[in-house]
Amino acid sequence: MKYIVLIILAVLLPDFGTARNGKVLNAFGISVPVYEIHGIDVSRYQEKINWHEISCFKSGKDSVGITFAFVKATEGKSLLDKYFNYNWSETKKHNIIRGAYHYYNPNVNSALQAANFIKHVKLQTGDLPPVLDIEEIGKYGSTNMKKGIKNWLKLIEKHYGVKPIIYTNVNFYKKYLSSKDFNGYHFWIAHYTKTTPNVDKEWLFWQYSDKGVIKNIRSKVALNVHKGTKEELLAICK
Repeated sequence: MKYIVLIILAVLLPDFGTARNGKVLNAFGISVPVYEIHGIDVSRYQEKINWHEISCFKSGKDSVGITFAFVKATEGKSLLDKYFNYNWSETKKHNIIRGAYHYYNPNVNSALQAANFIKHVKLQTGDLPPVLDIEEIGKYGSTNMKKGIKNWLKLIEKHYGVKPIIYTNVNFYKKYLSSKDFNGYHFWIAHYTKTTPNVDKEWLFWQYSDKGVIKNIRSKVALNVHKGTKEELLAICK
């Protein structure tokens, strides 16, 4: 009977892989995939974060730390995340590699949305490229949505001189973004399973959970990995 129980547990327990020492990585209150570079993304739900604590924080017996953070900046044509300015400046101060993202509203003019992001986000050397978070097609349909996000991406690249990253989930990607229209863009894919995102374009970041527990952050936080080394991460920064 004990062998049957062990087999069932092996199927049900999350297992993202094996570390170099032969043990599963456990950090942030869950099992995590075995990658060198880990990061988080935050918005108003996490409020003001003690980034000094984050910069020193190591989780689990494998001492997994936070290397980068994406911070929500704007949404639509006028919204600024109420904690963006604080978290944006504090990440820099405490040597967390930072990136800013815009939540795209497909029912709002794309140029106005780009202007909102540009107004509030001042990139510096060492910052990650801007991110477009797209998760819904809106009331005008998928063709209009794709036209709008392509315009946002173009305007942002022209302003900052760096190609933006596109964030979305696996299903939305496969349905709307896998076309050649978005060739050449890096992708950050949300996929809450133990397997890596199954997409036809190469992903750069993988959001693997939204259940992370990190000391001194008030609510659960989304967890991410970068697929390469720290040197490769720095290479895509501005």
